[in-house]
Amino acid sequence: MRVVIIGGTGHIGTYLVPRLVSKGYEVIVVSRGQRRPYQAGPAWARVQMVEIDRAREEQSHTFGGMVRALEGDVVIDLICFEPGSARALVEALRGHVSHFLHCGTIWVYGHTEVAPMTEDMPRRPFGEYGIKKAAIEAYLREEARRNGFPATVLHPGHIVGPGWPPLSPAGHFNIEVFAKLARGEALTLPDWGLATVHHVHADDVAQAFEHAIAYWSQAVGESFHVVSPAALTLRGYAEAVAGWFGREANLEYLPWAAWKETVAPVEAQATYDHIAHSPCASIDKARRLLGYEPRYTSLEAVREALAWLIADGQVDAPALS
Repeated sequence: MRVVIIGGTGHIGTYLVPRLVSKGYEVIVVSRGQRRPYQAGPAWARVQMVEIDRAREEQSHTFGGMVRALEGDVVIDLICFEPGSARALVEALRGHVSHFLHCGTIWVYGHTEVAPMTEDMPRRPFGEYGIKKAAIEAYLREEARRNGFPATVLHPGHIVGPGWPPLSPAGHFNIEVFAKLARGEALTLPDWGLATVHHVHADDVAQAFEHAIAYWSQAVGESFHVVSPAALTLRGYAEAVAGWFGREANLEYLPWAAWKETVAPVEAQATYDHIAHSPCASIDKARRLLGYEPRYTSLEAVREALAWLIADGQVDAPALS
């Protein structure tokens, strides 16, 4: 079986490509050719790399045809963020693929109203990213139901892995937060630090895509959450990180209006996005229908990523075993 992965050298593709190669799939990776996967390995020597600039080709309405010409039985789109892009690709691939998998996001729900969220809950997204991803999901599921297009949507949480900064206990991506906790310095959190974040290791996301391909009949026409077994509060997350360095977290709290003035605007915006969503998603459906079983808890995934950052000299803290 030939699998075409659009955006296959990023966070998810770094782990998904070797998984599929090891299972005997013929893998074609479509990318702009501007980056290497986060981890090298022998599997990549068996992958056909195809360089396509998606944005440029979509402007000339040729991208879908170029993907179709690769003759994939399965097409996985990891980098679709515009409803128009999804529609154009579906029209190009209709009748030419047995399975189409789209990478969504747990932000399609907007504010968490009931925790944990299940896939049958209403979508009330806010913010451009969540709104567009929800529109793409609705379109793909409608195409599957009404027109038989074999689409599946997987919704990851905050993707974590060695090679890039994880979402921090402050709800943003400034890795100085980890160094502060390692030194025992005070860390101020918004409100009472009880907002939630829901991480997932990139390899567990890759596992879910692999299983969705294998369990075709259960996956087509469905959406699935792909996260760790449990979400974290910011407070609990900070306390755990401090504990890795043999310290108790020195935490302080400020109301949101005051807290946002203590950080850079980009950090305040990132934190707002995360605490306003406060995701907490159930993986029961993915477990039942796809056999999804994450290898990492949220903290285990973050610990591996943080250990890499420390070893790489990006975070000034003692090494983690």
